[in-house]
Parts: sequence; structure tokens; C-alpha cells
Amino acid sequence: MKEKIAILPGTFDPIHMGHLEIIRRALGTFDRIIVAVGINPEKEVIFTLEERLDMIRHSLAELNARVECDSFDGLLVRYAERKGAIAIIRGLRAVSDFEYEFQLALMNRKLNRNIETFFLMTAHRYLYVSSRIIKATVLAGGSPQDLVPEYVLKFLKKKFPEIE
Repeated sequence: MKEKIAILPGTFDPIHMGHLEIIRRALGTFDRIIVAVGINPEKEVIFTLEERLDMIRHSLAELNARVECDSFDGLLVRYAERKGAIAIIRGLRAVSDFEYEFQLALMNRKLNRNIETFFLMTAHRYLYVSSRIIKATVLAGGSPQDLVPEYVLKFLKKKFPEIE
């Protein structure tokens, strides 16, 4: 039987508890998940690609037999083809997420009908959590404790020593 591989793409700047919750739940459906950091030179990030990959690897260490971390540029669906993936996983928080993600899913389906998009609603406790919100909180002097893994919090404290 062929291994069921899925891709969870994102910027992960930084990875947070909402991402981890989606990954853990997706492992109930897929044999292996590839957390794929998309390289987008037009997107402003605070962490380098290497830092983001490191944070993801450490945050997923207990799942490392079934979860891998990688990066890609170009079309996501082409990357998924190269990796032998059957699905793309997208986490949703709100209706506004769905509208954008639905457009991407339709375009990916046009490019390759054999790769499905799976939408997973995030857990209620993480509905408001996003990497953007975490960065805004940190930049304003707040702490994202309990919203990011401990290893990520250490990275944030190194970059922003004023965090509580």
C-alpha cells in the first residue's frame, strides 16, 4: 500500500501552537506530513529560512518519524508532485481564511487533479492565533507564552530581549 503523504505549506514565521495542533490532527489521516516552508522573497519575515526550519524541527521532534521539514519555492502543487504527496493541508480559522484558501485549492486542482486539498478547522483555543498576531504582540512588548512552543519562545526572546 502506498504511503499517504500530505504537505502543510506555510511561512511559519514563527511556527505556533495552532500549526502544531493541525499537524497532530492531520497525522490521524495521513502516514506522513511534510511541513514545507515556502520561500517568498516578497514576504517580510523576521526569521531566516534556516531559523524557521530549526524552530519547526525542534517543535516537532517527538513526531519526527512521521513529520519532516523542508522548504520550497515555486508552485506548491509542483513541489507536492515531486514529493509524491496526495494532499495539501490547509488550516482554517475563519470564513475569511476559507475564501482565500478556496481560490488556491481550485487553482491547485486545475494544475493537478490528483492532489486534494484538505481543510482543517483549528481548535477553538487557537482561533485568534497567527504568526502575524504573535509578531505584533512581541513587537509591542507582550509575551506570546502558551501560543508558541518553548523552543520558539527562546528564539523570540533572543531576537526581542524586551519580551517578558
